[in-house]
Amino acid sequence: MKIEKTILYTDGASRGNPGPAAIGAVIKDGQGRVLARISRRIGKTTNNQAEYRAIIAALEEALRLGAEKVEVRSDSELAVKQINGRYRVKNQALKPLLQRVRELQSLFPAFAIVAIPRHQNTEADRLSNAALG
Repeated sequence: MKIEKTILYTDGASRGNPGPAAIGAVIKDGQGRVLARISRRIGKTTNNQAEYRAIIAALEEALRLGAEKVEVRSDSELAVKQINGRYRVKNQALKPLLQRVRELQSLFPAFAIVAIPRHQNTEADRLSNAALG
């Protein structure tokens, strides 16, 4: 099944930096219908690594669902600006995560990632925090 437009809301959370971490994501079609939710622990990591891993998990799920045009919405300004090429990635631990995002984004005919305010990302935030317990 092909899905024309897909919107991916993503969030990563870490208690401590590094500390126990989790990811949350909500995948919606162009009409706002929820196609999938992700909420899981990812072990001990930093908040920025968790943000990247949430984006990766959402992209992998969107691919599995047959999405063609994806728009990632994240409240992580750092991740969004790094993925868009506005900021250099200095942290060595983030470089392979950025590479994985690049691999995944190349599999979609259309890809965009935008920064949104935290108050527009409440469902993904709730899912990441729920996984932390």
